[in-house]
Amino acid sequence: MSRPEPSTQIPVWREPGMPALLALTAAGFAGYAALLPVSPLWAVYGGSDEAGAGLVNGILLLATILTQPFVPWLLRRFGTGRILAAGLVFMGAPSLLHLVSDQLDWILLLSVLRGLGFGVLTVTGSTAVAHLVPPSRHGAAIGAYGAAIAIPQVVLLPAGPWLVDTVGYWIVFALGALSILGVVAAPRLSRALRDREAEQQRRDGDSTDGDGVERPASSGDGPRRRLAIRLARPTLLLVGVTLAGGALITFAPQMSSSPLATAGGLVLLTVTAAVSRWRIGTLADRHGIARFLWPLVLLTVIGLGLTALAVQNRGDTQVFLFLGAMALVGVAYGGLQNLTLLLALAVARRPEYGAASAVWNVGFDAGMGIGSVLVGAIATGFSFPVALLVAAAISLATLPLTITRGRKVP
Repeated sequence: MSRPEPSTQIPVWREPGMPALLALTAAGFAGYAALLPVSPLWAVYGGSDEAGAGLVNGILLLATILTQPFVPWLLRRFGTGRILAAGLVFMGAPSLLHLVSDQLDWILLLSVLRGLGFGVLTVTGSTAVAHLVPPSRHGAAIGAYGAAIAIPQVVLLPAGPWLVDTVGYWIVFALGALSILGVVAAPRLSRALRDREAEQQRRDGDSTDGDGVERPASSGDGPRRRLAIRLARPTLLLVGVTLAGGALITFAPQMSSSPLATAGGLVLLTVTAAVSRWRIGTLADRHGIARFLWPLVLLTVIGLGLTALAVQNRGDTQVFLFLGAMALVGVAYGGLQNLTLLLALAVARRPEYGAASAVWNVGFDAGMGIGSVLVGAIATGFSFPVALLVAAAISLATLPLTITRGRKVP
């Protein structure tokens, strides 16, 4: 008996396996978000300059990117539950070790360890969400998954610098260990994926390994090359917007002269990103993807330009302009994350979801890492406004990728 189409029966977040996925995703990203703006500050506290601070998140995301292509193989070899649990521990445990030293070399080593865990979490999560629900609900499911990612960031990204100022670094490093709590949900997700794949095998004989992770449908350079070409468009669009997000998240505490404006800007960026990523998936399921792409790219460019204008006087941030600009970037940052993942899944066959997820996540973290390192380096040599305008130009260069014939998610 085939599985009833769930779209008219229960909310997507209640689909079997989705509660476990959302819980461990929220825990994992809580630890990630707490440290994202604070680890660079810890490096500055230890004597590093802006370029060194930019390396902290840059190395984190480089380690993430180098890990992500291997995650589908690890899941096939060792199983979803074990690999997810290990990844969450690698994310959370190094947070406490920041207390050992504030020297850049030590912080970069911890960034590498956190990046290994983050690579596992990101690829496994976006692969799982594609398997747990049918393609007709991918937009809504990715929206719910995006909300689980974004809600911890809404709370902890702006709270981190504030907690450092009011309590101390130790409280943020303790919050960074929250990722470990997600371990308890990993076995439940693994069981749900096995059950879902057993149903899928009975329905159409898809080739899987019994743990919700597909085996490659074909081998050889030809199929992989064709998939890589199909994934180039969503990946480059994603890089353009996550470069902007990575720059603002990493350097908002340093480019703004007002701690209150910094906290407010990060709140607005993460709240608007959460709402945009959540809601736009359902709209894309109904109306297609392409019509939403170009406005969001332009919002990225406009938001970065206005941010540069707001921080042109480093000692006197234009607070309201800064807040509005961060909100604009947040809308684009969240919306394009959802839409580009939908595009990646739309151009991949079911046995290619793992590979598509890995490529999408590499693009996401490459953009975040480039934003952190590039903006830090340019700001050291010139200024933050110049660095932000360079980031805006890079985002604008992705606009031609949005001018294509619209298509709906299959």
